[in-house]
Amino acid sequence: MNNFYLSELHIYPIKSLGGISLQEAEIVGTGLKYDRKWMLIDEKGTFVTQRKYFELALLQVSIDNLKLRVSHKKDPARQISFSLEENTGLRIPVSIWDDESTGLEVSKEVNAWFSDFMQMNLRLVQMPADARRLVDPRYADQNEIVSFADGYPCLLISQASLDGLNEKLEAAVKMDRFRPNFVFTGGDAHVEDTFAKFSLGEVQFSAVKPCARCVLTTIDQQTGEKGQEPLKTLSGYRTINKKVMFGQNLIHQGSGSIRVGDEIRVLSWKAPI
Repeated sequence: MNNFYLSELHIYPIKSLGGISLQEAEIVGTGLKYDRKWMLIDEKGTFVTQRKYFELALLQVSIDNLKLRVSHKKDPARQISFSLEENTGLRIPVSIWDDESTGLEVSKEVNAWFSDFMQMNLRLVQMPADARRLVDPRYADQNEIVSFADGYPCLLISQASLDGLNEKLEAAVKMDRFRPNFVFTGGDAHVEDTFAKFSLGEVQFSAVKPCARCVLTTIDQQTGEKGQEPLKTLSGYRTINKKVMFGQNLIHQGSGSIRVGDEIRVLSWKAPI
């Protein structure tokens, strides 16, 4: 029997911007605390994503002293920071894929900074504490909620899955292409496909759906440049129903702390995809 241990823990406070690696994090109702709590929107209230605007990969996010800081990876002096709770009080209707939700405008100054960087009119919004964006009912157990993430509270990928992919590539890619929350060691490539329910730290999770991958995986998160890999290679051996699958989307029950080094205890299994 393999032992599975959490080796990486990541949050992405602003949707589609650079993530933060942590040693410990708290699970709340929507997923990891601060994960996708903020989001850039255009003039229509639609979310703005790396899928269309590759240069967003160059913006790194950090949290320190109750402030969120955004800086340019190639020009660190180009930055802006604001309080984690800062907002103007203006509630704005927003859309993420087919979902409608609400965002609180952070500040005019922050809007101007992002608009200048992207050369288009943007606003940064925060998810209100009273927002309830539901997980797809086809996969939810108990009306679980999610932040501004694409659709599910957390994403799990094994290190073995990335290692197996990199063995097939001419140039290895980093895990940050796939934007997981949890990375673990142990087992064979894609062993996460066989997890049904498991516990991690103080929280129980269900792996409800393989994660369908998109063009974002082809964007180098250090340079903002787009290529064809790893999506081209993945499509050769991980295509199911015309979608490329890599990693498992999770829902969870309860709240609690999770730490790098925690053991993943699989409680029930399912057939591989």
